[in-house]
Amino acid sequence: MKLYLETKDYTLTGESFKLLHDPVLDMLITEPQPDNLGRYYESEDYISHTDAKKSLVDKMYHTVKGYNLKSKLSLINSYASTDKTILDVGAGTGDFLVRAKHDGWKIYGIEPNGLARLKAEEKGVMLLDDLNTLPMGQKFEVITLWHVLEHLPNLESQVSKLVGLLTESGTLVIAVPNFKSYDAEYYKEFWAAFDVPRHLWHFSQKSIQNIFGKYGMKLVRTKPMFFDAFYVALLSEKYKNSKQNFIKAFLIGLISNLRALRSKEYSSLIYVIKRR
Repeated sequence: MKLYLETKDYTLTGESFKLLHDPVLDMLITEPQPDNLGRYYESEDYISHTDAKKSLVDKMYHTVKGYNLKSKLSLINSYASTDKTILDVGAGTGDFLVRAKHDGWKIYGIEPNGLARLKAEEKGVMLLDDLNTLPMGQKFEVITLWHVLEHLPNLESQVSKLVGLLTESGTLVIAVPNFKSYDAEYYKEFWAAFDVPRHLWHFSQKSIQNIFGKYGMKLVRTKPMFFDAFYVALLSEKYKNSKQNFIKAFLIGLISNLRALRSKEYSSLIYVIKRR
């Protein structure tokens, strides 16, 4: 594997990491991968584990989150049948599962962060801390991972487990950043969606097909996440220039989305995956 670029943890530690390119899978791998990943999430700035709306960026995140929740629910409903069982891996503070429950889904969720689980419990959503704690033999019609797959250690093992938890006609819905997007190419080592070392893997569309194809799965649909380009660009501006330049971030996000209309390389993509 060749060195793709070097970047660092801009959120918490300032430590440097390498991104190595795997030419077979067409993905990037964070090196080194720390043994104690938990400590890299111990930051008030790690927004998926909190409901805080202190800063303007927090407020923007939660505004977009509200819109995305509706879009996500509409997507999973299009793959529902009589057995509306869903597993959300990396459920955060439980907002997506709250929506799904209100829409008639039988919900299950995994979230390793204790504080996030407590916040979810306050909303009436009980989350488990690990896939191995799920009820024996339980299968799911839909399994979702919203910006989670890139965080999971032992990727091959985790993918195998997820596929094994699906019903025969089940659907995997996975959202991840796309390192081949224009905003990734523009910001390079400052691209916020690299988010090392919390993001262990960095996917392309080809890598998703290659990884899941090994387990008899096929990609049946991709869907862009338009807002991610703007949010990621805003954070990237801060990392690159030590300040938030809203106008510049908006322009880069807009250019990224416009270019992706032709290339299909959006800042983040949702992948819908089913058995062959």
